[in-house]
Amino acid sequence: MNAQLAAALAAEEAAIYAYGTLGVRLTGEGERTEARVAEGVHRDRRDVLVSRLAALQASAAPAPAGYELPFEVTDRESAVKLAVQVEDGVAQAWRAVLPVTEGGDRSTALSALTDAAVRATRWRRLGSVTPATLAWPGRP
Repeated sequence: MNAQLAAALAAEEAAIYAYGTLGVRLTGEGERTEARVAEGVHRDRRDVLVSRLAALQASAAPAPAGYELPFEVTDRESAVKLAVQVEDGVAQAWRAVLPVTEGGDRSTALSALTDAAVRATRWRRLGSVTPATLAWPGRP
């Protein structure tokens, strides 16, 4: 379980970094607000994971000082594409937590997976990315 929680933590930290990068390329206050809200959710989830790992007396690798993005973010289109990819990655990380947890940890993982899947769908719709939804969010 610790390894899966640490992987979810890494995904949340990467999402925080990505939103800081992509947010400036979005157009319209609505899109920028959506990015700020998403970043805040990822920060909250990161904090929960840090606390949970500490309670388990487990350690996770420290967050890197910077991340290498999968592609250059130069405009709105690439920013939306990155947001979709980030949320899909977060969903995938949380999906791996589900089978190794129970109780509150499992509820947290399911909530995080669902939230990421919903955000990914919103970004897909904003960017006209197809398909608009995934049949099995978080599935590699």
